[in-house]
Amino acid sequence: MKLDESVIDNLEELENFLRLVESGGLGLKNAAGVALATNNADGRHFVAVLDDKHQLLLGRWVTEEVYENGKDLVRNGPKKKLH
Repeated sequence: MKLDESVIDNLEELENFLRLVESGGLGLKNAAGVALATNNADGRHFVAVLDDKHQLLLGRWVTEEVYENGKDLVRNGPKKKLH
C-alpha cells in the first residue's frame, strides 16, 4: 500500500485523480474500485484505490470539503474522459 502525502483540496483535482485511476495512468495493477474513507487513527479523510480483494493499493489525503462534496463524484465516476 502506498499513501501519497499530497492533499487533494478541490473537486477538480479529485476528478483528475479519478480519471488517472480509470485510465491506468498511475500504473496500479489490479485496481478494481475507489472509495472515500477515514483513517481510524487520526480521523483524516482520504480517497482509496482498492484491488479486487478490497485491499488498499493507493491512498491520497482529501480535505473535509472534498470528502463531503466529492461522494457523488467517487460513486459515479468523473464526467469528463481523458483523450
